[in-house]
Amino acid sequence: MIDFNIIPLQEDLDEQIKNKINQKTKPLGSLGQLEKIAFQISRIQNTLTPYLNKPNIVLVGSDHNICQEGVNPNPQKITWQQMINFSKQGGGIGLFTQAYNINLTVVDAGVDYDLSAHKNIINAKIKNGSGNFMHEPAMTHEECKQAIENGARIVRDLHTKGCNIIGFGEMGIGNTSPASVLMSIYCNIPLEKCVGPGSGHNEDGVKRKLATLQKAVSNKPDLKEPFDILAHFGGLEIATIVGGMLQAAELKMIILNDGFIITSALLAAQALNPKVLEYVIYSHHSKEGGHALMMEYLNADPVLNLDLRLGEGTGAALAYPIIQGAVKMINDMTSFESAAITDTTETGTSIL
Repeated sequence: MIDFNIIPLQEDLDEQIKNKINQKTKPLGSLGQLEKIAFQISRIQNTLTPYLNKPNIVLVGSDHNICQEGVNPNPQKITWQQMINFSKQGGGIGLFTQAYNINLTVVDAGVDYDLSAHKNIINAKIKNGSGNFMHEPAMTHEECKQAIENGARIVRDLHTKGCNIIGFGEMGIGNTSPASVLMSIYCNIPLEKCVGPGSGHNEDGVKRKLATLQKAVSNKPDLKEPFDILAHFGGLEIATIVGGMLQAAELKMIILNDGFIITSALLAAQALNPKVLEYVIYSHHSKEGGHALMMEYLNADPVLNLDLRLGEGTGAALAYPIIQGAVKMINDMTSFESAAITDTTETGTSIL
């Protein structure tokens, strides 16, 4: 399943939404990005009274056999160990989802370890690790389609339980390598501008990683179709998240984008269906190398810039209270009329 019926946002309420925001007791545009967020969420829900319900971060894990080429200095067992940690609400994402009352859903898409005993981890495993794309596709077409469908199914299930705002996180030693390649190909940016230190490379390590990825890409110069690119160079968790994003947009859910890896999934999703971007709020500007160029390519305006590069969906979780504030503003902030303020000479400039 790679075809999703994503409906462009309706414009019929645009002027009413803008007017409602501009009539709050404040100078025009003075709440800056909060006003843009409130406007976007109101458009997504096609209402003057938007709401957030049962927020969820879906964290998807997988291993990557491109690590056999030395692209990451860390042992792969960290992947499964962290997945168990997350399932117990550990790590950064466990902390922040608890702090902000966000549900955390942990999904095994391809971890090279048997996690079946851990009931808090959804089993969506397709195989034990994405293929080493130096020598073979990360996924066959059927595996990639199954990963996309798995992500879509998980999001559909959350939606039926009332969730209308969703973020995605990831775990997978080595996954900055597929993310860098996807970024380079989808954005048409030289690979050397896309490759960074990931989870621990020094300068020499980054050079080796770059050389390895350049060789892998040169081995498959004929890949042009977005799906073929994802299947060959992506990862099982990335493809699963692609399916989740596309399904969320079809269901008119709000999508909170995270950092470098998640944005690589968004690049794949928008290559498959550009309308997905209308449903995305960009949570933060990651410190990982190529993320700034990703944001530039997407014409994105991230909510936060905290020098984060942890991944896991932590940026999305940290941005959520600000999203809540934007919705509270449009719904509950006093207007000039409700506050009986009669001199409403407008000052400032509307940003909407």
